Amino acid sequence: MSARVALYARYSSDLQRDASIEDQLRVCREYAAKQGWTVVDSYSDRAMSGASMLRPGLQELLADAGRGRFDIILAEGLDRLSRDQEDTARIFKQLTFLGIKLCTIADGEVNEMHVGLKSTLNTLYLKDLADKTRRGLRGRVETGKAASGISYGYAVKRGFNADGTPSTGEREIVAAEAEVVRRIFREFAAGKSPRQIAVELNQAGIAAPGGKGWGQSTINGNAERGTGILNNELYVGRLVWNRLRYLKDPSTGKRVSRPNSPEQLISKEVPELRIVDDELWQAAKARQAEARKRGFPKASRAETEDAPATKTRFWSNQRPKHLLTGLMRCGVCGGGYHKISATLFGCAAARNKGTCDNRLNIKVERLDEIVLAGLKGRLMNPEIYQEFLAAYIAERNTILAQRNAQYTGAEAELRKLKARQKVLVQAVADGLPARTVKDEMIALEAREDELHALLASRPEAEPSLHPNLATIYREKVAALHEALADPATKDEAFNIIRTLIDEVRLVPEDGQLRVEIRGALAGILALSVQNDKTARVHPDGSVSVLVEQMKLVAGARFELTTFRL
Repeated sequence: MSARVALYARYSSDLQRDASIEDQLRVCREYAAKQGWTVVDSYSDRAMSGASMLRPGLQELLADAGRGRFDIILAEGLDRLSRDQEDTARIFKQLTFLGIKLCTIADGEVNEMHVGLKSTLNTLYLKDLADKTRRGLRGRVETGKAASGISYGYAVKRGFNADGTPSTGEREIVAAEAEVVRRIFREFAAGKSPRQIAVELNQAGIAAPGGKGWGQSTINGNAERGTGILNNELYVGRLVWNRLRYLKDPSTGKRVSRPNSPEQLISKEVPELRIVDDELWQAAKARQAEARKRGFPKASRAETEDAPATKTRFWSNQRPKHLLTGLMRCGVCGGGYHKISATLFGCAAARNKGTCDNRLNIKVERLDEIVLAGLKGRLMNPEIYQEFLAAYIAERNTILAQRNAQYTGAEAELRKLKARQKVLVQAVADGLPARTVKDEMIALEAREDELHALLASRPEAEPSLHPNLATIYREKVAALHEALADPATKDEAFNIIRTLIDEVRLVPEDGQLRVEIRGALAGILALSVQNDKTARVHPDGSVSVLVEQMKLVAGARFELTTFRL
C-alpha cells in the first residue's frame, strides 16, 4: 500500500498571482507521483503571511493530521508552512508525535537540522524585509511624500518624474473635504462635542472617511497615537511618521500596535498641504486638554463648565462585564449595541452618528437571564445529551489514537526488526561468516531492548466510553450553573458560554426587540425543542415554542434561535 500524502501551498504577497497556489500544488503532485505516493487531499492559504499560525488551511491540515488521514505532508518549501522559528518547531514536533513525515520538494524529508537552520533563515528574512521596508518608507517621508494611506482632505496626485517614470507618494488638497475639516475644527473649538458634530455631518449627507458614516471616534481619535481628525498634524502642514510599531502577540498570533517614543518620530514640514491655521489648531488643542482634565469629553462647553472637575477616569466607572457585552448587534444597521446608561444598551450608530433609526433600548441583565434560563432548562434534554455523547466519544477516541500512535509504531518496528534478525540468523546458518553480520546484530538487539522498554511503559488501556458518562454530564452541567452564580468563577463561566455565541441581533419589530442568537448556542437550544409539546412548525420550515412567556424560533437546520422579549 502506497503512502498517503497531503499537500500544502501558501502565498503571502498581494503582488503574487493567485495561480501561485495551483503552481505549487502541481509540482507537489508531480513529486508525489515520482515517489509512488497517493495524494489524499490538498490544503492552501491565499494571501496570508507565514508569520502567523492563524491560517484556516494550515489549521485544517493539522486537525486532519491528528485524525490520521495521511502519513506524509508535502510542501514546496518549509517556508510555505511557516516563516516563524517557534511555529515551525511546534509543527514539526506535533507531526513527529503523530508519526507523520514532513517533506518538501527543496529538501526532501525534513529533520531537526532543517527545522533549526531553515526556520532561522526564514525568521531573518522577515526581519530583513521589515527593515528594508521601513528604510524605504522613511526615505519617502524625508522627501515630503506619503508613506502610508491618504488622510481625509487629500488625494493622490498623479504625475511623472523627470525620467518619465510615474511619481508615487504625492498628495494634493481636496477643496470640499478640506472645508469639512475646517468646519470640524471650528465647531469643536466653539463647544460642540465630537458626537454632536458627527450626527450633524451625517444628517447633512456629507460622506465620511471609509463611507460608513461619521462617528465621534473618527473626529476625536486618540491624541497619543495621532489618530482622528482633531489630532492629524498634516492639517497644519506637518508630516509625522513612525508613531507606532507593530508586534505579534505570541499567545494569539495577532499583530498589536505600540506607541513609539517621541524621539523616534520622523517629522517633515509640508506647508503646501496645510488646511487649518495655527490659531484654530491651538483652540482645538486647548479644548481637548480641558476635556482630558475632567476625565473624558463632555457633550458641550456648557456641560463641562457646570460640572465639577474630577479625576475619575472612564474605565473606573465601568460595570462588570455581562454575558453578551460586545456580542450585541443592531438588526437594522449591523452596528454595535453599546452602553447608553447605567442599565440600558442601545444602537451606537443611532446615538453617535444618527445614521440608524433604531432607538429601542434593552436591559442587558434581562437578556442574560433569557439565555441562561434557556441553558438551565434545556441542557439536560435527551437530544442534547446524545449530542454530547457523540462529541465525547469522537474526541476521546481521537485522543486515545494520538496517545497510542507511538506505541503502534514501536510494535510495527519491532516486527520488522524480528524479521530482519531471522534473515541474518538464516544467512549465518547457510554459511555466511558470523563476523559479517555481527555489528548489525548488536545494533538490532540494542534497538530491540529500547522498543521493549518503550512498550513496557505504555499505560493500561482506557475504555473509549466511560461507564458513568451520564453522571459526568449531569455533574458538568450542574457545575456550570454553580459557576455562573459564584462571583469568583462567574467571569470564567461567562467566557466559556461566550465562545458558543457568534453574535446577538436585536431587531425592531412592532415596537419590541426580537433577539436572534447566532452560533453554536443557537443550535443547542434549537435542538432541545424538536420534541417539545409546545413547539409548532411554521410554513417556512421554522419552529417556535413558548418559553416562560417568550417566543423561541429556530430555523429548519437549527442554525438560528430567536427569543421575543
